[in-house]
Amino acid sequence: MIPVTLNDLIFIYLALMLTLVFGAWVISAWRRGKRERHAFRHVFRCKMCGFDFLDPGDGSLSRCPRCAALNERGRRSRL
Repeated sequence: MIPVTLNDLIFIYLALMLTLVFGAWVISAWRRGKRERHAFRHVFRCKMCGFDFLDPGDGSLSRCPRCAALNERGRRSRL
């Protein structure tokens, strides 16, 4: 049998719990980001007037309903 003191057991327990909490946090952040990317994949921001609009089409270009400018599908800023 391996001799383990009470201090070592407490340290191991706390380290395991901290690892589990950190792992759960990382997984939930990854899943939340995935859901947000999925939810905003059809949302466009016009490059000319800054208007946010929804276009459920699959094309690479979308016309702004406010100023009629063509906008290409791209990455949304995370700010």
